Amino acid sequence: MLESLDLNLALDKATYKLKIEELMLQLRSLQRQCREQQLPVIIVLEGWAAAGKGALIKKMINYMDPRGFTVHTTLAPTPQEQRYPFLWRFWQKLPPHGSIAIFYHSWYTHVLEDRLFDRVTGADVPVAMAQINALERQLVEDGVAIAKFYIHLSRKELKKRLKKSAADELTAWRVRPEDWQQAKRYKEYSALVEDMLMHTSTGVAPWTLVEGNDRRWVRVKVLSQLVATITAALDRKALEQQQVLPQSTPQSELLPTEPDFLAQVDLTLKLDRKTYKEKLRNAQLELLKLQRSIYEQEVPVLLLFEGWDAAGKGGAIKRLTDILDPRSYKVNTYAAPTKEENLHHYLWRFWRSLPEGGKIGIFDRSWYGRVFVERVEGFATEIEWRRAYREINEFEAQLRTAGYVLVKFWLQISPEEQLNRFEKRKADPFKAYKLTEEDWRNRENWSLYNVAVNQAISRTNTPLAPWTIIPGNDKYYARVNVIETVIQAIKNELSHRKKMN
Repeated sequence: MLESLDLNLALDKATYKLKIEELMLQLRSLQRQCREQQLPVIIVLEGWAAAGKGALIKKMINYMDPRGFTVHTTLAPTPQEQRYPFLWRFWQKLPPHGSIAIFYHSWYTHVLEDRLFDRVTGADVPVAMAQINALERQLVEDGVAIAKFYIHLSRKELKKRLKKSAADELTAWRVRPEDWQQAKRYKEYSALVEDMLMHTSTGVAPWTLVEGNDRRWVRVKVLSQLVATITAALDRKALEQQQVLPQSTPQSELLPTEPDFLAQVDLTLKLDRKTYKEKLRNAQLELLKLQRSIYEQEVPVLLLFEGWDAAGKGGAIKRLTDILDPRSYKVNTYAAPTKEENLHHYLWRFWRSLPEGGKIGIFDRSWYGRVFVERVEGFATEIEWRRAYREINEFEAQLRTAGYVLVKFWLQISPEEQLNRFEKRKADPFKAYKLTEEDWRNRENWSLYNVAVNQAISRTNTPLAPWTIIPGNDKYYARVNVIETVIQAIKNELSHRKKMN
C-alpha cells in the first residue's frame, strides 16, 4: 500500500492558499454543526516522525472554537496506566457528544512503535488489533465519526527532516532516539505499518493514506477527507433522526429452542445457621489470605453482581468485604446513567471504574443494564441492545486477556420469595427505604426480565467469562457460595500465572 503512493504530489502556493482557506472555513462550520447535532468526532493522526503532524494540528485548530476540541498526545503509558488493559487510557479521553478529540498518535502506537522496539510480543499483536477494531466499530455504531490518517514519507525525506530538526536549537528537543531508529530501520517499520493498515482499515473506520513529502499537499488532503467524513456522519445522523423506528414489544416468553437457565436453579439449597457461620468464617479467612497474593502479583479482580430486586446482592457483597482491607477494594453501585455519562458510549462509565492490578472491584449492577433494564423499559432500541451482546463479549474478553479475574453473578430467587422480602422491608422502618415504586413496577415485568436475563446469559456465557447463577432463596447458602466462587476464580488465575512463569 505504501509503495503505491506517489510521494511527488505537491501543490503550488497559490492553489494551496485558496484551498486551505476554503477548507478551514468549512471545518469551522462543521464544528458548530457537530455541537448542535451532538456528533462526537475522533481524529487519529499517525505517520513517520517529522511528518508534520504537529504543524497540521496547529493549522487545523487555528480556525476552530477552542471550547469544542481536545488534543491528546500519546506518550509511553505511565506506571499506573500499565496496570490496566492497554485501551483503558484511551477510553478516558474519548470525546463527549458534540466534541472533537484529536489524537496525536493513538492506540496504534501499541502495534507500531511498541512492536518495533519489542515492548509488545508478536503473539499479542493480532489480539491488540482485534481489540482496536472492536473499539472503533463500537464507537462508530454508537454514532461517533472517526477519521484516521497515516502520513507517509520517503526514507530520504525522513532523514532530511530529522537532520534539519536536530540542527535547530528550537526544535532539536523534539527529535527522540526512537525517531532516528525509525529512519535506520525504515524497511522494518514500513512492514509493520503495512501490517497495521491491512488489519485495521475496516469498513466503518478506514485509513486515509497521505502522501507526505509536500507539507501543503498533506494539509489539503487531510482536511478535505476530514470535511468529507464529518459531512457524511452528519448526513447519516440527520437521516436517522428522520426515520421513526417502531419500538419492539419485549418478548414475554422464551422460545422453545432457548434454554431456561434460571428455571434449572435448585432454590431449595440451604445451610443451617451453625454450618453457615463456620463455612462463612473459613471462606472469609481464605479470601483474606489470597488478598496478599493478589496485591503482590498485581492481579486485578472484578466481580459483577446482578440479580432480582431483593435477591441479596448487598448482603453478599457485605460478607465478601467484611474481612478485607478496605484500601484494596472498591464497591461501585450503578443506577441510571448521569447526564455526563449519557454523552458517551454506555461502556464508558464502566471503563473508568475498572480496578487496577492488585485490587478488587465490585460492581453492584453493571454493563448488563443495557440488555436487562434498558431493554425491558425501552431505554435502548432493539438495535442497541441486540448489538450489546457482542460488545459485552468483546469487552470482557479484553479484561480476561489483560489478566483480570472476572466473576459474573446472577442471584436467583423465586417470585414468592421476592414478595416475602418486599413485605418484610415494607414493615421494617430500618429497611423500608430500600423498597421503591420502581421495585414494584419491575416485579410486574417479571416475565419480561426473565426472558431478557436468560437470553443475556445464553449469549454472554463464554469460556473466558462464564456466568455463575447463585440459588438465593436461602441467604446463608448464597453468601457462602458467592465467596467460595470468588476464591476458586482467584486460585485459578494464580495457578495459571504460575504455570506461565
